[in-house]
Amino acid sequence: MESTILIVEDEPAIRQLLNTALSREGFTVLEAANTSLADAHIANALPSLVLLDWMMPGESGISYLRRLRKDELTRELTVVLLTARDAEADVVTGLDAGADDYLTKPFSPRELISRVKAHLRRSQGFGTGIALRIGAITLDTASYTVQISDKNLAIKGSEFRLLKFLMEHPDRVYSRAQLLDQVWGRNTFLEERTVDVHILRLRKLLKPSGCDKLVQTVRGAGYKLSAEKHPG
Repeated sequence: MESTILIVEDEPAIRQLLNTALSREGFTVLEAANTSLADAHIANALPSLVLLDWMMPGESGISYLRRLRKDELTRELTVVLLTARDAEADVVTGLDAGADDYLTKPFSPRELISRVKAHLRRSQGFGTGIALRIGAITLDTASYTVQISDKNLAIKGSEFRLLKFLMEHPDRVYSRAQLLDQVWGRNTFLEERTVDVHILRLRKLLKPSGCDKLVQTVRGAGYKLSAEKHPG
């Protein structure tokens, strides 16, 4: 299936660089110099993935990302944030806003292509119709939904994939590096602290139901999902 990439970037030179690299790999590429033009593209047809610049005149990339996550149409859209900010606080801000990944400028076209392909493989890998059940949690890979005691849980991209992997391997401990490989892909350039951020976000989503206790920290080893609740 042909994939469409939407580039939302105000710098023409960077848009051209990204367009050239992606087009050479056979992707259909759309460009937007601001979020208004991005909205117009999305209204016409939902892209497979969005490359979103953090710093833009008018509405910032972070503000736009939060808006995308509130819209039912774009809530599950894969978004990779492009940013010159590499401080830990900035990385956490981007991930908390809903970014599936981030690329720190300057980056190489090769790194860009590796990340885009990895995200597309994962996003297109669902739909096999498998239902996973651990405790009160039911995850359906066909409908991309999670239910807890028959109530729908609003959960998106990275947290969904992380929960899915842990539910596929209950009671097995995985290090941060192993989770990066398995959930984000071996070609990922993310740091291990990214796993901690997503674990915290997953627990926050599960906390109202008490299921956050299923996601356990194993000191000095990593994380696991247990079929029984124990203090973490």
